[in-house]
Amino acid sequence: MHVIGTAGHVDHGKSTLTYALTGINPDRLAEERLREMTIDLGFAWLDLPNGERVGIVDVPGHRDFIENMLAGVGGIDAAILVIAADEGVMPQTREHLAILDLLAVPTGLIALTKIDLINDPSWVELVQLDIMDAVQGTLLDGQPIIPVSARTGEGLDHLVAALTDLLEHQPSRLDVGSPRLPIDRVFTISGFGIVVTGTLSGGSLMVGQEVEIQPANIRARIRGLQSHEESVESIGPGRRVAVNLRGLEKSDIQRGDVLGLPGAWQPTTLLDAWLRYLPSAHHPLEHNDPVKLFVGAAEVNGYVRVLDQERVLPGEQGWVQLRLETPLVAAYGDRYILRRASPPETIGGGIILDTAPGQRWKRFKPEVSARLEALLQGDVVRITLLRLAQIQGPIRINTFQLEPEQFDQVLASGQVIVSGD
Repeated sequence: MHVIGTAGHVDHGKSTLTYALTGINPDRLAEERLREMTIDLGFAWLDLPNGERVGIVDVPGHRDFIENMLAGVGGIDAAILVIAADEGVMPQTREHLAILDLLAVPTGLIALTKIDLINDPSWVELVQLDIMDAVQGTLLDGQPIIPVSARTGEGLDHLVAALTDLLEHQPSRLDVGSPRLPIDRVFTISGFGIVVTGTLSGGSLMVGQEVEIQPANIRARIRGLQSHEESVESIGPGRRVAVNLRGLEKSDIQRGDVLGLPGAWQPTTLLDAWLRYLPSAHHPLEHNDPVKLFVGAAEVNGYVRVLDQERVLPGEQGWVQLRLETPLVAAYGDRYILRRASPPETIGGGIILDTAPGQRWKRFKPEVSARLEALLQGDVVRITLLRLAQIQGPIRINTFQLEPEQFDQVLASGQVIVSGD
């Protein structure tokens, strides 16, 4: 199963295209329909010709709602970058594209919308050339540009066929026995109570199961599960899911919390990370600069400790430690985004390497850089030991999907105890 997300500038037709493809209006808020502009995340689903039902996360395109957009794209398998033929590449086209690239979204394509408004083929050709230039060096470099009209239906079949082909070559999410649901929506249903939604990864959930929500540190039991408005008894990773929880109040949970098995996920206020600082950033990143950090569906304020250089210049990379004002849940390998609060702009992102470093590292220490480099390159023993340190209680061996020789290396470290069959 897969989940795809839209992206692109305001009023380029993301929600209209979603409706044309699915028959579902993703704009669920009264204010959105009144203003004819997406403000928050919308959700739909599409049945592909090969029988797969894919979830769609429709995001707002206005620059004032970028932070809502970020809550929805962290778990997608593919993106549709929507660009209007009458306007071409615009500021939020570029910002959304940079975000998709920083998050390492696996694949995607470009939908050239409102093609029915253009009568000049040479104009379309110029817009396509501009798009190819804009996506060069990103995840969408070389991907198809498909002219479509949500009003007339032109090109929609071609778009669906291209999506089907993309996703057939995209592996489904693995079940490693450790479900993780970044919560992107919380609401109540009369007579049923609290419902949370998100894109499930890492493992399965089932009705009756006890779960834990972090960093709220509360437990609940699953009363019901739905996917695409169909009730299910259990659900695996890679799908949009709504979880009805027993015994909670709406005020107990907020967007950005993570639902998982009891003891599986521990919140943190200190993260080690690799950073790619965007060339478009207007100022260097100084040590202890305030930032907004986005991981999964979470958004927290914090500060960047630059570890290996005086400052990070636009277009450069570096090792950083993120000091957070409030706790969040993250894992090794998670992709993240950094934004400045003032002026508001996306400045970079990268890969989380350690969620429990245990200390604030001294700057300019070669051994710290070497440690982070080993984590970035995938030192299996060190990564596994770090992940084990973040989990309370016993855990199944197959959670880490180690090859036999890798498992032997972890055992040889002398820091792991194996019990049972």
